[in-house]
Amino acid sequence: MTDIQLIGSPMAPEAEEVVPALVGAERVLQPLARRGVFRRLMRDWTARIGFVLVVLLVLAAVLAPLLAPHEPLALDGGSFESPSWSHPFGTDRLGRDLFSRILFGARLSLGTAFFASLLITFAAVFVGSVTGFLGGAVDSVVMRVVDTILAFPSLLLAIVVAGLFKPSLWSLMLALASVWWVGYARIVRGLVLAVRERQFVTAARVAGGRSSRILIRHILPNVLPPVIVLATLEMGTLILAISALSFLGLGAQPPTPEWGAMLNEGKNHFFSAPHLMLFPGLAISAAVLGFNLLGDGLRDVLDPKS
Repeated sequence: MTDIQLIGSPMAPEAEEVVPALVGAERVLQPLARRGVFRRLMRDWTARIGFVLVVLLVLAAVLAPLLAPHEPLALDGGSFESPSWSHPFGTDRLGRDLFSRILFGARLSLGTAFFASLLITFAAVFVGSVTGFLGGAVDSVVMRVVDTILAFPSLLLAIVVAGLFKPSLWSLMLALASVWWVGYARIVRGLVLAVRERQFVTAARVAGGRSSRILIRHILPNVLPPVIVLATLEMGTLILAISALSFLGLGAQPPTPEWGAMLNEGKNHFFSAPHLMLFPGLAISAAVLGFNLLGDGLRDVLDPKS
């Protein structure tokens, strides 16, 4: 907001009435670090639990080569061994260490969900902000396309799109991104429609700001916090979707150590070797729980009414 030159620049008389709004908007657009977001986030015990779970899973994924006692594809034990000191989570039907495979699977499951979330958020913010800011025919046409896509169940539509390509995590990620962005875009559009009527946006227009600058400098910073919360909450849903589609054979293929694919490999041995499904299922549950708790905490912290 400080880049708009109010003093000494020609303004309409009504600009003087909305200049105070610029001062209020200046506080809204302060960097998150200066607003003590992390400190307030850590005061919520549910958010702390979510933060710890997410950090532990990310560290496990990053440090998997150092933490894993065995190679994920190495046949280092007997078939269907129960958990022991040498194999903390037991082994699968080929004698591969399940703990090592889960650690390396965190890289694939979390990494795929993260990049899919980036693609979804970028597409949704671009489409939703442009249509919401411009309005008119552009908004009507794009929103009708969004309504059409939303008329179909997201997971079923993702299965159809993923089925058009060779099964892999890349095709799965693109399939989810091509379907998931529409819900985000509608939310972003609604936020932009609300923010663009605020007084500080009117003040920026009166001060002669370009439309693109107003959108980027004044509207998007007030739209992004809810989008960040949404993306964090949806990370859990994306992890579930990726695991489900891999379980169905549309994502990672054996012998790739991915959580959903590991569930698929262990389903035929559920009663004789339940650990084959128990530990990958617990990993998926921990990831979903962590991101859901963290997202709830972020929502409370970034709520402008709190």
